[in-house]
Amino acid sequence: MTRTTPPRPADVAAVFPRLGPLARTATRLHPRPGSPSRQDSSVGGPLLWPSAEPWPHCDGTHWAPDVLPATSPADVRLLREIRSATTSRPPEDRFYTPDERAVVERINAGHPCPAGPVALLPVAQLYVREVPGLRPPGGADLLQVLWCPFDHPGEIMPGTELFWRSAAAVGGVLTTPPEPDAMQHRGYLPEPCLLSPEQITEYPLTVELEPDLCEEIEAWSVRQKAGVLPGSAYEGMEEMYYDRELAVSPAGRSAAGLPGASPIPPPSTAVSATARWSRC
Repeated sequence: MTRTTPPRPADVAAVFPRLGPLARTATRLHPRPGSPSRQDSSVGGPLLWPSAEPWPHCDGTHWAPDVLPATSPADVRLLREIRSATTSRPPEDRFYTPDERAVVERINAGHPCPAGPVALLPVAQLYVREVPGLRPPGGADLLQVLWCPFDHPGEIMPGTELFWRSAAAVGGVLTTPPEPDAMQHRGYLPEPCLLSPEQITEYPLTVELEPDLCEEIEAWSVRQKAGVLPGSAYEGMEEMYYDRELAVSPAGRSAAGLPGASPIPPPSTAVSATARWSRC
């Protein structure tokens, strides 16, 4: 099914012509849970990785607090299966069975943090044929994104690595890549998703604009949201209307656009994670 972004509530470039030259084309990825292959663009799917090329690892220090112990990719998948099973039951039966509860308790007990290098986890694979806004180096047509599933001092997101390659030059494919024995957060394991790429137009956030234009846009935003109801998301924050609804891609995943206002900064300008990576 083709997914499209709803029209923006206002043509902001018509209201503020100075924004026109600052527009950028981005590609919303519209990921939905599925079973991607190595020949598909995907989030959390298998990578077309050469068998002759070593799988990347992180050599940093890996630690998780006792109150939120480390888990493992296998346990995250198992927990998702159990929760999916419970939600498929009639409402009156949506409880863990004794066996399921025992498994969940074991998972919640956690895993020891690894002492050595940690295998990176696949995050996304994007073919240029489906995300034409990407700018590959010569001869490349495939971008692969991996990250370390642990936080590191001084960083507020997993350490991310990007790999460009030519799909035709891969040759033998690594069919069983290594996985980390432990990972810090369950959300650092993306759920396998197929993509429905769609090109959209984005504009810079107000913080990136010239001060006078920023002031004009914020004042206009306040006028647009004047009289919001108590408890509204815009109550006391009316000036955020442009940033939230008119500038960058609506909450989701986009590529080759502008960095979003998400609490998780983008791994690069090539892949903007404007929301969580696990699902959108």
